[in-house]
Amino acid sequence: MKKVLLLLALLVMSNSFAQILDPVQWSTKVEKISGNEFTLVFDAVIEPDWHVYSQFTPEGGPLPLELIFKNSAGNFQLIGKATESKTSRAYNDIFEVDEVFFANKATVRQKVKVLNGKLTKIDVTLEYQVCKEVCINQRKQLSFRLPAIVLPADSPVAVPITEVDTANSEIQPVITDTIGEQNIIVKAINAPDQAPPVRNLWSIFFIAFLSGFAALLTPCVFPLIPMTVSFFTKQSKTRAAGIRNAIIYGISIIVIYVTLGFLVSWIFGADALNSLATNVWFNLIFFLLLVFFAASFLGAFEIMLPNSWANKVDRQADRGGIIGILFMALALAIVSFSCTGPIVGTLLFEAASNGVIGPIIGMFGFSLALALPFMLFAMFPGWLNSLPKSGGWLNTVKVFLGFLELALAFKFLSNADLVLQLHLLEREAFLAIWIAIFGALALYLFGKITLPHDSPLPFISVGRLLLGLLVLSFTIYLIPGLWGAPLKMISAFPPPMEYSESPRGFGGSTTSASAELPEHAKYGPHDIVSFEDYEHGLAYAKKVNKPVMIDFTGWACVNCRKMEANVWSDERVLSILKNDIVLISLYVDDKRKLPESEWHTSELTGEKIETIGEKWTDFMIGTYKTNTQPLYVLTDTDGNSLQGTISYTDTETYLKWLKEGVAKFK
Repeated sequence: MKKVLLLLALLVMSNSFAQILDPVQWSTKVEKISGNEFTLVFDAVIEPDWHVYSQFTPEGGPLPLELIFKNSAGNFQLIGKATESKTSRAYNDIFEVDEVFFANKATVRQKVKVLNGKLTKIDVTLEYQVCKEVCINQRKQLSFRLPAIVLPADSPVAVPITEVDTANSEIQPVITDTIGEQNIIVKAINAPDQAPPVRNLWSIFFIAFLSGFAALLTPCVFPLIPMTVSFFTKQSKTRAAGIRNAIIYGISIIVIYVTLGFLVSWIFGADALNSLATNVWFNLIFFLLLVFFAASFLGAFEIMLPNSWANKVDRQADRGGIIGILFMALALAIVSFSCTGPIVGTLLFEAASNGVIGPIIGMFGFSLALALPFMLFAMFPGWLNSLPKSGGWLNTVKVFLGFLELALAFKFLSNADLVLQLHLLEREAFLAIWIAIFGALALYLFGKITLPHDSPLPFISVGRLLLGLLVLSFTIYLIPGLWGAPLKMISAFPPPMEYSESPRGFGGSTTSASAELPEHAKYGPHDIVSFEDYEHGLAYAKKVNKPVMIDFTGWACVNCRKMEANVWSDERVLSILKNDIVLISLYVDDKRKLPESEWHTSELTGEKIETIGEKWTDFMIGTYKTNTQPLYVLTDTDGNSLQGTISYTDTETYLKWLKEGVAKFK
């Protein structure tokens, strides 16, 4: 009997600790490049069906892989950004971004240059998120032992190193918080750049192609079509020669713009381009650039390259032959820059976030749309008679583009605000700005607003009227967003619903809104009153004598959002969450710092606990012997568990679990 009881005890103990999941196993090695340059190689084996997110995961999605190097000052410097083995990409309809992740295996490589000849090892902290049906935020401590180092003769004197005591390269899992589920296939790669998915490249191409047509309809480009075509037809001795020259002219335009895209990729490199979309300063700078471009389109001033450039190029165009035609195409690019420059700049930035190939594909699509009309009208000169005459409508197109540039600018400002969590441009403010911009555009199209370069408008055309009605309809569509409407049509542009002055939408009239919020509480998903601090939530539960549901969650936890959207929204579940329990939501990926007086070293992991997320992760592991999110725990008012925990599941199972826990408390 004693043996049976002992066996049962061991089974219970092993069961309770079996939930501490570590689905990714890392190993390290060092590859020597030269006397003092090395490649640090991180190899991971990922359990089936688990996903680890790439460092290039787009902003607004799951938590990306991050490499944190210690003691680099005076000891070593990084050469470029870490490269990765093959990744997969899939659209996430919860975060509305394309997730980039590894499956099964992963390899990350970082080149370093050693500055201190006495350096024997490099310590690295690896932070990442790994997900399947649940998510885990992991932090691993890795060490790389360096072979003998030979510094070049001209190396600077190194600063003495201060080593962190990480005696071995064994990985100590410290789970902080994670979200996302993905798998990783990785092989050591020689080619450092990962190609973006074909679907994204096609999207870039079509957007750029449409932008090229938009540029074609501006006053800087459109009038050049008949002039250029007439030149080819008059100067060419035969119709065939005219067609050939026009084709060469079109190809030259494409070559010029594709070369521009190639230069952007070559100068900045893949690493810089991949970081553009999530970099605060790039977003701020590009916001200012787009406002500058928009002001130019609206008529405040003209953006022009020096006239001397155009004159010199124009003289070269008189040489004739292929060289002369190439310079004619270059002259077109320079002369039309005041209209095409803002569009090209916007395209290059947007395309750059898709890696090295993005700007090249973008410029190819743009230039193809720009070049096609010149080639086609040269082949069929009779078509020129069907072209509308130049006039005030060309400036209308330019102003229309200016309004669009201005609206797009605030998306980049919003990106920077979200990353810094400044709450300066929350959802309501963003939508109010867009309503003002598109409302003004509608008034402009109806002829109620005129700008500096507009011609007198005795009446508006049917086409302009229809376009004005379309813009006005879009403006009206935006207005309910101020009261919390989801606005699915533009969901990728404004800040998320929870990033707002009133996450419930101001002017809401739900029952919960009328009740006074308890101290330290806020409204969570579906207007559920929620606490984000365990002690405050527990104190309130004692006051109202209700059981507690601890929700271990994460800001970037996909399955947490799925549970909230699909399970918590059920009327039966929602009634219990609102009326019968006290909800405490603890975010394990909260990167905000704790007061220094609360910093401590975890007894479980030996890691220093400095952030709110690390505090709740340590609490979750220490108390409930698991590291996964979502995790739901029902307790009494003293924090004692009422029953077993539950994680990602279906509505009926979750409802049954809730009812049993509440019944036990009563």
